[in-house]
Amino acid sequence: MNPQPGSPLQQLIRKLRQLEIRIIKTVDAQLQGDFHSVFKGTGLEFDDVRLYQYGDEVRAIDWAVSSKGHGTFVKTYKEEREQSVMLLLDVSASQKIGATGRQKLDVGREICGLLALTAARQDASLGIVAFSDQKELYMAPGKGIRHAYALIKQLFELQPRSPRTAVGAGIKQALGLLKRRSIVLLISDFIDVNYERELTMLARKHDLIVVQLLDQREREFPPLGIIPLFDQESGRTLWVNTSSEKFRTRYRATYEQNREQIGQICRRHRTEFLSIATDTDYVPQLVSLFRRRNQRGGRG
Repeated sequence: MNPQPGSPLQQLIRKLRQLEIRIIKTVDAQLQGDFHSVFKGTGLEFDDVRLYQYGDEVRAIDWAVSSKGHGTFVKTYKEEREQSVMLLLDVSASQKIGATGRQKLDVGREICGLLALTAARQDASLGIVAFSDQKELYMAPGKGIRHAYALIKQLFELQPRSPRTAVGAGIKQALGLLKRRSIVLLISDFIDVNYERELTMLARKHDLIVVQLLDQREREFPPLGIIPLFDQESGRTLWVNTSSEKFRTRYRATYEQNREQIGQICRRHRTEFLSIATDTDYVPQLVSLFRRRNQRGGRG
């Protein structure tokens, strides 16, 4: 699939390419050209077996092969140079907060598109699960520029069926789809509850990077007096006095609590965490992420 010249998809891909070039040039300069990318593997995979030697660990013995009577064999491993990458993107209605063209969902889509193009350039396998309180889009990991274009097209044309959020359910879907250890980028505003158990499982089984999307409008609500507020996820309209100090204090506290909760969970599990505001340039933060992962060979 090749985008038509001058089409919105081609314009979008041109923008993402420009962002990718910025990232690559900056990281290459800082790492003196030794840039492997965020898609470098961080674990070990089974390679072969060999005869047991004095000093080998007993737990490395391959009992199935050894039981055939030809000697005692141990498993050998090689470093995983490439892993499958899975993008997990929250597309619920709370993601539609922000300025036109810079909503949280717009930024999340851009980051996914950018990573898809980067994966294609580095011959890495990348897929996506977009979720609300149900699975909205799934594309199995694949390689190549045609796969990247198809993923970007489907993601930017996606019209979610449900407005509600269920981060835990989205993670469960991904856990059911991922058959081997993978790099997982979970992108959401995390305006939800009861997802820590699933997030813990994801962090234990996979190389997890968490990206929280934030918008300034969520932190400081303008004092507009008594106005109707429509909750996109519940579909209900409530009349609220936005000038009341009680409302403003509670609103600010909820925002800060939500922001801090996910950060605490990630620190507890030593998971990579980025907090990205919609009104900022997120490229430097992605550059820092890529650089950290290259310098230490990933989290593991």
